Amino acid sequence: MAKELQCIAKQNVRRFILFRLLFNARFYYPVFAVIFLDFGMTLGQFAILNAIWAATIILAEVPSGALSDLIGRKKLLILTSGLMVCEMAVWAFAPRNNPSVLFWLLAVNRVLSGLGEASASGSDEALVYESLEEAGMKDQWSHVLEITSKWQSVAFMFAMITGGLVYDPSLLSKVTGLDLQKDLTLRLPLYLTFITSILCWINCLGFCEAKQPHTTAKPSIGKAFAQTLTAGMWILKTPFALVVILAGAFADSMIRMFITLNSEYYRLIHYPEYALGLIGALIALFNFAIAPLARKLVDRKTPGFVFGTVMLLALGGFFGASFFIPYAGLVFSILLFAAFSITTFALSYYLNRMADNSKRATVLSFKGLALNLGYGFIGVVYSGLLHQLSQSGNVEPGADALFISGTQYFWPYCLFGGLAVVLFVRLFFPGITNRNG
Repeated sequence: MAKELQCIAKQNVRRFILFRLLFNARFYYPVFAVIFLDFGMTLGQFAILNAIWAATIILAEVPSGALSDLIGRKKLLILTSGLMVCEMAVWAFAPRNNPSVLFWLLAVNRVLSGLGEASASGSDEALVYESLEEAGMKDQWSHVLEITSKWQSVAFMFAMITGGLVYDPSLLSKVTGLDLQKDLTLRLPLYLTFITSILCWINCLGFCEAKQPHTTAKPSIGKAFAQTLTAGMWILKTPFALVVILAGAFADSMIRMFITLNSEYYRLIHYPEYALGLIGALIALFNFAIAPLARKLVDRKTPGFVFGTVMLLALGGFFGASFFIPYAGLVFSILLFAAFSITTFALSYYLNRMADNSKRATVLSFKGLALNLGYGFIGVVYSGLLHQLSQSGNVEPGADALFISGTQYFWPYCLFGGLAVVLFVRLFFPGITNRNG
């Protein structure tokens, strides 16, 4: 029996790694904003579509986790990958001849994508962790996260380079010897992602749950609400879990905000546009060094030490980036990516170890909700800051000058915000950062 459970656990680990590769490494990422515009959308419509995507995730995040706890992880993962197939089919084959119809089709794509992201949150980790736990192998969880992070880096690097190359009709025509037009090449990253979505769905069919859902009763809205309430109350009554989620949301939000602006930062430190995909690939490759570092940190150090490491890396990255040093400024972006990767790793490690099977996916969904709310909050703060700077008269006209001026506020926010988090924990939860998850 023990050997059978170990085989199931190892099989689930392999499928978990493959799921993360196929679900997250999307070939349109290096041209994400450009592809929407080339399809015929305006910047305003692109912003609306992103808002639809974010709102869908926030609304579906926690209910999807409760559903996973009620009906099972495997069913949610099959649903997740199925949503990805539908999402990519809608976008890849959407007609471009009617802008109004196209907008609504892309809105459907964004809703399906948001639902897929929300459904994936927590179910995959919960399934694999519980398999390891059932087989007496839960101490290998940090090792699984390390391996997954490394392979995700490889897949992301491949997707970034391939997606950028196949999108360029002149380059692809030279390589293939064919006369390829933009109407075809702008869909190639979507076709490739559509294929990987089908492979992702097939992969999910092979997952095997070591434990069945904790209830065999037919799921309902009432049961999902009760499950959500139970997990939420557990977080509020478990100081360590609450602190991990809040501290993680603070670190994730500010770092993620700057990372989403990286293309503008790279341009201002003199990197040409064609280098952006290569930089993304380089940073993904760098994660090979970050993944084992993150594993050693969570295995050997206290959560307080881990948070301090993240804050030091982020502070150094933000402070250095504020000088916009030509070319060499890339180092500070790498520091921020390192801080971001360690934060993501630590959150998965601590919360999976703390939550029990009956509510693990719901707890992980609360984590996802907190991260998205934190990101939304910092987005509003940053937009307000830029508005104030533009109205102050102290900043030269132009988007570049405004971005440079706004970047000066990241490191003070990181410094004083990080100190506020530490002070809050010390006052209300003394000694909690010295325990291990």
